[in-house]
Amino acid sequence: MNKKKHVFGALCLGLSMVGFAQQQIDSTKVQQLDEVVVTDSRFKLKRENSGKTVIKISKQEIANNQGRTISELINTKSGIEINGSRSVEGQNPSYFIRGGNTRQVLIIIDGVQVNDPSLVSNEFDLRLLDLNTVESIEIIKGAASTLYGNAAATAVINITTKKASKESISGSFLTVVGTNQTQDDLNYNGASFTNNVSVNGSTNKFTYLASFGNRFVDGLSAAKSDNPEKDKFSRYNTNLKLGYEISDAFNITAFASYDKFKTDIDGFPAPTYTFADTNDKYTSEQTRFALAPKFNYTNGSIQVNTAFTKINRETISDFSTTHEGESIVVDAFNKYVFNNKFYTIVGVNLGDYKSVFSNEESFTNTDPYLNVVYVSDYGLNLNVGARFNNHSEYGSHLVYSLNPSYNFNVNDGYVKAFGSYATSFIAPNLSQLFGFFGANPDLEPEENVTIEGGLEFNTKKGFRVNGLYFNRKEENTIVYTSNYENATTDATVQGFELETEVNLIKNLSVSANYTFIELKDGVRLRVPKHKANSSLGYNFCENTFASINYQFVGSRTDTDFSTFQNVELDSFSLIDLYFSQKLVNNKVKLFASVTNLFNEDYFEILGYTTKGRNVSLGLNLSL
Repeated sequence: MNKKKHVFGALCLGLSMVGFAQQQIDSTKVQQLDEVVVTDSRFKLKRENSGKTVIKISKQEIANNQGRTISELINTKSGIEINGSRSVEGQNPSYFIRGGNTRQVLIIIDGVQVNDPSLVSNEFDLRLLDLNTVESIEIIKGAASTLYGNAAATAVINITTKKASKESISGSFLTVVGTNQTQDDLNYNGASFTNNVSVNGSTNKFTYLASFGNRFVDGLSAAKSDNPEKDKFSRYNTNLKLGYEISDAFNITAFASYDKFKTDIDGFPAPTYTFADTNDKYTSEQTRFALAPKFNYTNGSIQVNTAFTKINRETISDFSTTHEGESIVVDAFNKYVFNNKFYTIVGVNLGDYKSVFSNEESFTNTDPYLNVVYVSDYGLNLNVGARFNNHSEYGSHLVYSLNPSYNFNVNDGYVKAFGSYATSFIAPNLSQLFGFFGANPDLEPEENVTIEGGLEFNTKKGFRVNGLYFNRKEENTIVYTSNYENATTDATVQGFELETEVNLIKNLSVSANYTFIELKDGVRLRVPKHKANSSLGYNFCENTFASINYQFVGSRTDTDFSTFQNVELDSFSLIDLYFSQKLVNNKVKLFASVTNLFNEDYFEILGYTTKGRNVSLGLNLSL
């Protein structure tokens, strides 16, 4: 496939959508300037006052993507490549954002950092989450360690779970049935089944939400072979969220969840140790409890987010292992606003992480932090922060950020110029220090410096476009050779992102993004240099919606583990369709989707099976 033709096609599709929409400027205006973002400052600020290009995945966008996984949805956004999301369901996902690795991405659920200290990259496994329990997602890219701490070097993915209805009792039920087939076996048998049921409501000062979900997927083998077996995947999710308003000023929220999945996997059996069909299995279960009291006072609030997480994982193979991980996280902070101009947050983040290898290993962190946002009357905005990382293994490190922006009115919108300079600190995780494979207790922490700058243009009529350049320098990058070690040379990753959203026509929404990523003096496996996405959605009437989505992924470098030589994977393009129809006063929703419409045959990961054309049908009842 010709890479240049694919990139050109992606850009043309996005630009043609933009051009078509711009011809209808006299149609109903869509007010976009009042969009509120939170993650980059922890305050509700208008987008024009933010010094970042925050990606928002709204409740409506999630509803228009029912049937997808959370990884598949996030993977459509600029600068992001979630590798493994297009392969067999049980494939372990890797989060490559702006050319970084999984260890440089921090995931937050309802205000609390989540991770697994027993995993190699200390990340949170998104396979544990059910997208049907999610209310919204915000993603900020670039260093955010001053607000969020260790690992927030390339991105923070802030996930907010669903809230209780204001009705005394309400509920929903969702079921999706679909195929799960490869490019050369289009049998269209039912092999993917997703269900979710939720009951929630509010009575006086009490709110409640309980949900249960399950997902079962069959039909594909992880290893691409001539006579593949089926690697099954099954997951169960149980969630309970309770809230109580003790007074007008004081409320408390409690959360509990139990999530478990098990999957068949393929491995590297003796004596060849090459990737092949095997009867290996993998299970992961997570138990999580969270408590968040909040006290509001004039111009401010005090909040404490606490969570306890326990994760057990087991791999059954020629190299069987069991893993146990525990974490206790406490984030206590005070927010105060001075004269609607200075937004301040002062807090301390405490973490206690444990995992069992040959022995139980642990580390703690105690991080005080301060962040100040200044919003002027004349367009200048300033976001400044600092955090003092106190790590039980690596002592103290100061990280800081400076994020100015300036916006000025242009006709019925604004133009915003913004930039940032930020440092981040990434401590080696327990598995790299003490784990079963390649452990090195002498590792040094990784330190990053990120610079970025860009422009954004936004109008009340429903048109937004932004672009930015980023440059990240990594020192002591942790790499794996025969064991984990620090790279002897610094790495520099640079690139730029372009995004546009167009809502100039009533009921028509258009978005497109393009990302270019370049690593100087080195190789990053499975990170495409070019990536583009575009989407067109249209409400034919109040109850009927349809969309078409396009994704181009450029060539990438991967490793052939049979020869331990690097190879170049071809670029590929995917087109997906989605349709929904609401009935019975919007209480019933029927939807259908087609993914990989043209049955593109490609490798996402060398030697692994990818999904061909697949079809799903779904039903959503709201009570």
